[in-house]
Amino acid sequence: MNPVPLINHPCTVCCRPTSMWCSRCQATWYCTPEHLQSDWPRHRKECVPTSHAHNYNIIATPPPAEQQVIMVSAILFSPEEERPRIITVKCRPSQVPSQGMCPQPLVGGHFSDCKPESIVLTQGLNGEPLRFPLHLWYSPTALSCCAPINRAIYHITSGAAAKAWCGTVVVLKFNGSRRQGYSDAGSNDLPALSAYFLAYK
Repeated sequence: MNPVPLINHPCTVCCRPTSMWCSRCQATWYCTPEHLQSDWPRHRKECVPTSHAHNYNIIATPPPAEQQVIMVSAILFSPEEERPRIITVKCRPSQVPSQGMCPQPLVGGHFSDCKPESIVLTQGLNGEPLRFPLHLWYSPTALSCCAPINRAIYHITSGAAAKAWCGTVVVLKFNGSRRQGYSDAGSNDLPALSAYFLAYK
């Protein structure tokens, strides 16, 4: 993960670099609360509250930290390709605390026809529990309509799957059984995926 860079703007009063702003308008920068107070007679004429500024206590505050986007390796099973390949997927931190700590993978760009759905694989070969569960994203409409057969899945199952998979499939790997984040998926995850594709009916 890359840290968010500090925001440095010149103080309206003394031009020193600062990362604090007027919390009411969030458009004017001050290095100290005293500078905001001393500039208030002038600034109050131009200070227009932002639409989400709920309290009007005028203080110099740092802006909200930008949420960090993390990048993880995932496995892409593309219908047009013979073999699965490793891709990079961006994950945005969870916006809703009730949904837990796990970041939200931004996989929608791989699914042009609809919003993807997902399942979590917790068992691998011979029903053994996976130490790192796999998060499989797929298109529910591709599985039920006449979309082309996924050649990459056909290839790793040697065509022996009971039901043909259609459409794109993207697989991410959780960083543990508690499913609070992701780690890099790789070719060592293919045997468990192949077993799942073969057993799917």
